[in-house]
Amino acid sequence: MVLTFVTGVVDAVGFLALDRVFVGNMTGNIVILGMAVAGADGLPIMGPAIALGTFTSGAVVAGAFLRVRRKEWSGAVTALLTTSTVVLSGTGIAYVFPGMRESPGMALVASSLTAAVMGVQAAVARSLAVTDMTTVVVTSTLTSLASESLIEGGVRGLWNRRFAAIGVLFGGALLGAVLLRFGPAVPLVLAGLLTGVVSVLGHMRLFTANGRVDEK
Repeated sequence: MVLTFVTGVVDAVGFLALDRVFVGNMTGNIVILGMAVAGADGLPIMGPAIALGTFTSGAVVAGAFLRVRRKEWSGAVTALLTTSTVVLSGTGIAYVFPGMRESPGMALVASSLTAAVMGVQAAVARSLAVTDMTTVVVTSTLTSLASESLIEGGVRGLWNRRFAAIGVLFGGALLGAVLLRFGPAVPLVLAGLLTGVVSVLGHMRLFTANGRVDEK
């Protein structure tokens, strides 16, 4: 849930402050690219295209680390999320310095790095295989909510993980847009800190679980 919230925050930053680039939702980038190639409304081509590439690269690197142990937290998951914390926080801190903030290529660098982090996060979520929690997209989750949860459970069917995932992504985007009033640094650093919290809590649980195994 926290990582899904992070996606909402950084996608708000990407679209509103980094030249209309989705750093988490790659479907959005593909649609933007299609319209941009057609010459519609002066939409960007380079930003979304590079974000697609770095997102994919992040997912490839994460997949290489995670290929052995799936569906459980591991040291590799902790390492990947810790790296993501550093990259997100570092990118946000860079915006504090006027020279970096006003650099012509800063938006492209920031969107590329953030997209790579989201690729890592998506690979981690897929590896852990938490039902209905892809963390970077909720189209399939919304479809499941409407076609399964509502049909089978009626209004009561709303109150489940699927609905929560949609609400959390919305909340993250809302907060990201609000915090942009103070510049990209604030929402990006917040996203980094939240990712760090997930990493620490997950690793603590891994450490506790290993201790119980050793005791047995």
